[in-house]
Amino acid sequence: MGDITIKQSYTISCSSAFRTAVEALAKKRQVNVADLARSVLLVVPPALIDAQPDPGEPESEDRDTVILKSGDAAGRPWKRKPRLQVRLPPGYEMIQIRKALAMTLAMDQGQLAWQLGAPPIQAVPPPPPPPAADPVPHHEEIEELRTLIGFLVFEPLANGVRNRAEALHVLGFPPHSRPDHRTVRAKFRMLATIHHPDSRYGNHHRMSQLNQAMDVLRREAE
Repeated sequence: MGDITIKQSYTISCSSAFRTAVEALAKKRQVNVADLARSVLLVVPPALIDAQPDPGEPESEDRDTVILKSGDAAGRPWKRKPRLQVRLPPGYEMIQIRKALAMTLAMDQGQLAWQLGAPPIQAVPPPPPPPAADPVPHHEEIEELRTLIGFLVFEPLANGVRNRAEALHVLGFPPHSRPDHRTVRAKFRMLATIHHPDSRYGNHHRMSQLNQAMDVLRREAE
């Protein structure tokens, strides 16, 4: 029986700044970039990842210079898009992985929260693998990813939401920022899909604080 490939290499084109931020986070967490991507892809529902903004392709002037090592042009400089290389199970889209990595950056910066609920974590199902392949992660890997996600989330405020700074914190904004109403509403709707008690990973305490935060900001605007 031949070898069965259960992982493949993905080339994720991105801006230089995005690449630098992702690599710095991986170094800080003492993991590799693929671990960061898996920490979201295996835990967060695909629909929620798809709803995230895409960091996008690099600008036309944002290019790496590499020296060609073979062929007629060997030794000549060549400009190419900045990129990240990750090894993951087959079936993911480049944009999906890029969005997942952007979510880890947002979580680390306190701009996005993911509350793990009581139900067991379900892996994001890639397209059906060959019959002998087993894309389902082992129990030890799931526990490792659960711990990694735990580093990226923050707990609800012990005394509830009492002022503007705390309201912005709960909604994932810096305490002294001034996001417009449309941005605040969009962030609230996104977080509500995660924490509403009717969702799979719903959390009544967290949802209650989201509502408190919106009430505080609404009263301030009146």
